[in-house]
Amino acid sequence: MSIKKAYNLWSDIYDTNENKTRDLDKIVTIEVLSKYKFDTVIELGCGTGKNTEFLASNAKEIIALDFSEKMLEKAKQKVRNNIVKFIKTDLKEDWYVENDYFDLVTCSLTLEHIKDLGDILNQVYLKLKSGGKFFISELHPFKQYTGSKAKYESEGGINELEVYTHHISDYLESAKRAGFNLLELNEWFDDDSKDLPRLISFVFEK
Repeated sequence: MSIKKAYNLWSDIYDTNENKTRDLDKIVTIEVLSKYKFDTVIELGCGTGKNTEFLASNAKEIIALDFSEKMLEKAKQKVRNNIVKFIKTDLKEDWYVENDYFDLVTCSLTLEHIKDLGDILNQVYLKLKSGGKFFISELHPFKQYTGSKAKYESEGGINELEVYTHHISDYLESAKRAGFNLLELNEWFDDDSKDLPRLISFVFEK
């Protein structure tokens, strides 16, 4: 099953099924980005808009991109705010948004589905203005090493999505090659597990 089809099918239950990764990501996004000011934002892989609501409460203009039309439908129902423009976009292709314009680009639980980090980071760098921030929140590679990946349960059983493992060094080296400076790197744990981090987050600056 393609990643796009899997997310289209997942959209009906994405916000309601048990998902510790989704829930922790929302907490991480708010905690990290509350320290920064931003007016113009691109949200990569916005999904059902779980983080769009927070971003919209702080920004003046948001371009929210996702390749799943069903996820975008849910997001549009949830986030009724005229500062947000939802656009169906495959992130592995060109994003038709302005260069050197945005204060912030965010990407949550999306890069594990993209093999080449370099192409994404290069595009992000082009879209950000000087001093702009790039926030990443992803499943920690330590979790991936144990076999953890994006998946959900439906009537037909467990659906596992195609993913790629990106090591911490992969993120750092790809960002450095694109021209970014690292501002923050944090690891995030579940309340019931202090031995293995669930998420990793980065803030890079152009």
